[in-house]
Order: sequence, then structure tokens, then C-alpha cells
Amino acid sequence: MLTYKVLLVDDEEEVMDVIEHRICWKQMGFEVVGKAQNGVKALEISEKMQPDVVITDIKMPYMDGLELARNLKQDNPDVRILILTGFDEFEYAKEAVHLEIEEYILKPVNANELSDCLKRLKDALDKEREEKLNIRKLEQYYTDSLPVLQTNFFCSLIEGRITEGEIRKFMGAYRISLPGPYFCCAVLHISENHVPDNMTPLLLSVSVQREAQERFQGKWDCRYFTYLGNIVMLVNLEGESGITRLTDECDRFCKWADRFFGAVVTIGIGKACEDLPSLRYSYEGAREAVSYRVIYGAGRSINIADIAPKGQELSMQPEDIDMNGVFKAIHIGVREDIERAVLSLVGELKDNAKTITQHNFTVMEIVGHLYRFCGNNYMKFEEHTGEIRNAYEEIPRMDKAALSAWLVGVALSISDELKNARNSSLRYLISEAKNIVRDRYGDAGLSLDTVCSGLGVSNSYFSSVFKKEAGIPFITYLTDYRMQQAVRLILETNEKSYEIAEHVGYEDANYFSYVFKRKYGMSPSKYRTEHIGK
Repeated sequence: MLTYKVLLVDDEEEVMDVIEHRICWKQMGFEVVGKAQNGVKALEISEKMQPDVVITDIKMPYMDGLELARNLKQDNPDVRILILTGFDEFEYAKEAVHLEIEEYILKPVNANELSDCLKRLKDALDKEREEKLNIRKLEQYYTDSLPVLQTNFFCSLIEGRITEGEIRKFMGAYRISLPGPYFCCAVLHISENHVPDNMTPLLLSVSVQREAQERFQGKWDCRYFTYLGNIVMLVNLEGESGITRLTDECDRFCKWADRFFGAVVTIGIGKACEDLPSLRYSYEGAREAVSYRVIYGAGRSINIADIAPKGQELSMQPEDIDMNGVFKAIHIGVREDIERAVLSLVGELKDNAKTITQHNFTVMEIVGHLYRFCGNNYMKFEEHTGEIRNAYEEIPRMDKAALSAWLVGVALSISDELKNARNSSLRYLISEAKNIVRDRYGDAGLSLDTVCSGLGVSNSYFSSVFKKEAGIPFITYLTDYRMQQAVRLILETNEKSYEIAEHVGYEDANYFSYVFKRKYGMSPSKYRTEHIGK
């Protein structure tokens, strides 16, 4: 049984002896750990023994009982104090209510009265101890629950369900740090069609998240959680320009995961934002970027800023009508997906519209969303409406089949213009890269990194689209162009090989000769001899 420590204080030693021997301390749950004949000595013993209960007389030399009580409470506010007092001192002692004295016992001390007092005190101490233990249990439970609470907070944050005023409050309560000053979302999608034999999809996801945390640690300040089957990474950035470096880092991780795990990981990266409430839009962009794996291929990082044509922004959908499915299908451009999304939207309209007024209002909202979508993407809505000249007047009169057919036609037309804009943007990107090669091929520092930096795109995206459009990797194109210029100089000038090497961007003449021979099957000097001789 738990025992509480008691300190006896009285200038009459025989009084303390009587108290000590007449009370069954152990049976009642107490233990006398010290005795003192004055307040000064009592403080010394108290500091060492830390008693739970102090039974003290009032009148004592050097320091009376009330002053002792005051000092004890300062050092140990939880200590319980019992005052022994004569009848003539009782009223004086009662005035010291601010000292939180537990009991006042009149002298001469009655053993039964003191035992009853100690029993009440024991019950109070037991109850207080139980409450403290419960508080500690609650604190431990809260600490154990923090990972779940933090994940719920992150999910609510990217869903836009937390007001700006609540964000900091929850971050403090859940011990979350998001220092910024810029933020972005990355979504890690793991293909369930390429799961290694010794793993389940869940185990693979856990492994990928753990490896991402290890590989990005020290490079990026990230928070990880799982949402809708994907791993979401909230990244603190020092500036918006960090997005390009993050994209390349994620692309290297995707390739590493394929080699190490045999896992096909696609990472979508949203745009950077300056405040936490805007993370919902960064998340939407990241999820949108992941969906583009059907076009650009899985197993790589995709930056939403690279996908959208220059000067265009992905439109933000209001919450009253869910157009996300239609707009997502429009961006991806697969006809079957567009038809499915439109039919779902029209079906939802039919199910939810209870009156003709409500139906017409909702149809107008849909038309308004399409109109704003075109405006946000620098297109004219009127150019996609077909034979309809006044959409706001004619569309509400259409039946379900006609409305579905018209919406599919509009969505396909908008999607085609977006594709053309993207293709035009890609052609411009490739053309600019070739112009850089043409103008700077003689610069030994010209490389994939410098070209991407000049164009303002990530290495992974540029490498992918250049090879897709040009049919060869960019480095191969640069090397071939340099070799073409080298051949021209060999045939048109009398310059030596090391001079030609410098002209076409090679600081090492031996390496230039090696590359030339690998390309044409002979050294530059032999090439000159054979071709000029002819």
C-alpha cells in the first residue's frame, strides 16, 4: 500500500512522542519521516524529505507555525498542513485562511480526533493522486494519438475545410511545424499493377514513403501522410524557384524506386503558394499532374507548371457544382473519359433538380463554369458552342440527350484547343532549345542544365518532351550538331583539330577526336584527307 510521508514539528518533544506513538501510522497509510522542534529545522528536513503532510504547532522559537506554513507552501504547494493550536490561539490561526491549512486541532491532542483527521486527509490525497494519474494517462493518450490527429489536420488542410484563423490554433495543439515561407504539395502515386512478388500494395506504399523520407531528409523539409490511396508530401520551400529543383529530385527518386523496388512511382507536383490555406490549390494541381501520367508516362515526376501552356492557369472550380471530373477529362483529352464525365454530370443534374427553375439555374451554372474555364485558359467560349449562338437562352430548353451531346461536343472542342496550345508550347520549347544550340554550340559550358535553366523548365520534363518531339535525347542532338559544325570546319578551313575542337565546344582535343571517330568512324585528320582528296 502506498504510504504518505509525515513531518512532526513542535517545540515540546514529549508532545511529538505522544503523537508518534499513539497513532497507527502504517495502518492508516502514513509514515513519520522526521521530527523538528522549530520551524527553521523543519524547513531543512522538508527540503530533504519532501513530506506530503506536516503537523506543526503554532508557538515555536525562531519561526512560528504559520510562518513555517507560508514557507512550506512556497517551496511545495501540494504539501498538506495540520495546525496544532491552543484554545487561545485558535481564532488567530483561523485568520490565516490564505495559507490553505487543511485542519486545526486543539491541544491537548486527542488520538481519535487526530486519527479521524488523518483518515480524511488520506482520502483526499488518494483522490488527488488518482486524478494526477488520470491526467498523465490522458497526456500519454494524447501524445500517442498525435500522428492520427496530425494526419487528419493535413487532410482537412488540403481539402480546404479549415479556416485561416483555425489553422495556427490546430498547428499549435497538434505540435505541427510548417515554417514556409513558401509551400507546395506533391502527390506520390504508386501503381498497383506493378507490385513486386514479395510485397502487397500496402507494404509497397509504406516502403516507398519510408525511402522517400530517408532520401529527401536534409534536402527538403517535408511532412508526409496518406490520403485517398496516395502519399502526400507537404514541402516547405525557401522560394518559388525551388519547385524546379524539387521536380528533378523527385524524378531521380522515381527512377531509383523502379530500380530498387521494381515500383512504378509517379509524383505530381503542384504550384508553390505563400499561405497555408492555398495549399488546397497546390494539392489540386499535384493530383491533376499525376493524372497526366497517361500522356507523359508513369514512373517519373510531373510538374503541373510544366504541363500548362505558358500564360495559362488551371481553373479553380467553385464548390456548388462539381465540374472537376469534366475539366480533368478535358485536360487529359481522352474522348471516352470526356463522355463519361459529361454523362455523370448530366445524370447528377437530373437527379438533383426538383423543379424546372432549379434545373434551368443549374444548367446556366454549368454553362457559366465552361465560359469561365475558357476565359481562364485564354480561349473564346463562343468558338466552341457549335451552332448554338445564345447558349444561355437555348441550352435550358434541351432535353437530357441533346444537352449531353452538346456538352460532349463543347468539351471535345475545348480539349482540342488545349492540346494544340500544349503542342504549340512544346514546339516553341523545342525550337528555342535548338536555337540555343545553334547560337552557343561553341560554348564548352553548354549543357542540359544550362539550357533548362534558360528555358525555365525542369530537366526531367524537358528531356522527356525533347526526346518525344525530336526523336533523340537532347545531349545526342547537341553532340550531333557540334559534329556537323566540326565537319564544316574540317572541309572549309585549314584549322588544326585542337582549334576546331575549341570552336565547337570541346576543351579537350583528345576527347573531341574520340567523339568524332565514334560518330564518323575515323579521326578528324583522316576525314579531311579522304573527303578533300575526292
